[in-house]
Amino acid sequence: MFKFDNSYARLPENFFQRIHPTPVENPQLIKVNRFLGLKLGLEPDFLTSLDGAELFSGNHIADGSDPLAMVYGGQQFGGWVPQLGDGRVVLLGEVMDTDGRRQDIQLKGSGRTKYSRNGDGRAWLGPVLREYVISEAMAELNIPTTRALAVVTTGEDVFREDIVPGAILTRVASSHVRVGTFQYFAARDDIDGLKTLADYVIDRHFPDLKEFENPYLGLLEQMISKQASLIAKWMGVGFIHGVMNTDNVLICGETLDYGPCAFMDAYDPKTVFSSIDRMGRYSYENQPKIAQWNCAAFASTLLPLLHLDKAKAIEIARETVNDFEDQYHAAWAVELGEKIGLENIQDGDDVLGQEFLDCMAKYKIDFTLAFRRLCEVDNEASSEDGPLMTVFNDADELHAWLGKWRARLANENRSAEKRKEAMRAVNPAFIPRNHQVEKMIDKAVKGNFKPFEKLVKVLEQPFEEQEHYGIYQHPPKHKLQCYKTYCGT
Repeated sequence: MFKFDNSYARLPENFFQRIHPTPVENPQLIKVNRFLGLKLGLEPDFLTSLDGAELFSGNHIADGSDPLAMVYGGQQFGGWVPQLGDGRVVLLGEVMDTDGRRQDIQLKGSGRTKYSRNGDGRAWLGPVLREYVISEAMAELNIPTTRALAVVTTGEDVFREDIVPGAILTRVASSHVRVGTFQYFAARDDIDGLKTLADYVIDRHFPDLKEFENPYLGLLEQMISKQASLIAKWMGVGFIHGVMNTDNVLICGETLDYGPCAFMDAYDPKTVFSSIDRMGRYSYENQPKIAQWNCAAFASTLLPLLHLDKAKAIEIARETVNDFEDQYHAAWAVELGEKIGLENIQDGDDVLGQEFLDCMAKYKIDFTLAFRRLCEVDNEASSEDGPLMTVFNDADELHAWLGKWRARLANENRSAEKRKEAMRAVNPAFIPRNHQVEKMIDKAVKGNFKPFEKLVKVLEQPFEEQEHYGIYQHPPKHKLQCYKTYCGT
């Protein structure tokens, strides 16, 4: 069982609603993340037991748990919503993992709360499996993310466009405090609540800031730094979040909410997958801009804590948020430089990387496959160019680019083999391909979980070739026309 120590539950009552999950009829354990469970201190036998299914469904509340639904506000596609909150999520409590780090344990799809806004509080199997697959894939890709501990089916139907099987995801995160949590208190001019929340986040995530002259400015700087780094990592694997609302931005810098997300196949910087993002606000190329926008929204909540003089506070906030752009470009230059095999990043390397991306965009080349094939190209022209050339259909622009790239490699001190090894460690062979995710969901809804299990297994080693699973490495034979993803609600 979990050994709970629930710091968030000790905050004032206006931070949450105390509520138990709604029991379900017939919980069946579909998947448990054994490695993560052990890291959280759970016994191996418990993880797959009937008692485990009861816990992960919310039917049983473990000793020490203090279940609650968190309140927050947020800007959704730029529009302000003064109160959102956990409408289908219950935070069971917090545990210390084997590394001594505090982790939230949440049940997603656990029933109505007072923040449900007429929703049923439930989740259905498709989005639950999608979040399990993609969040765990992100973890294996070394991208900060919430984690998936378990999936249970509920034995109950959920009504969406069709009648679909209900399910619950057990989600783990360093915390679930969002930009929207700060916005909730700031919008009510609740300075005491705002300060309590800021002090809580500093104590939990950034304790060194307590020694700063202005720890709240330090908090803003830390949040901006984490967001700049996170978005650069998203961009490096072609990940499109799809719903970068302020209620989906965690202060701790982990990726949250895997509803309308997807990975690009053919590279197009304007790619959008979310069915509700009709204007492309959260397209691939807009993600850095929106991240800075979200940082500005966070900064605006901290104004009363940054300085007593509002004009001075605004000046401090503006200068700090303006730093995001430089931090992001620095992080992206390193990310892109490593992807094309450069160890010592120099001025102009970002231009070289962008030219490779431009060539990919012109010919609609698969993002993941292009970078993976580049890993195998030699420092001198050779037959090893063949697989990459095949991907690009022998484009003249690629020949010209390879000449520039090889000239730049001549200034590096690594051998070709060391460079290739380093490139394979940052350019995955496997990502959660959209068509494979959809196929997995279709089969699971019909009761066949083998494709789900196989996809999870393949994505546990995304940087390894795994010759027997080549089908998972390639984009679909026929383009998924107008491929759309949907919010799990």
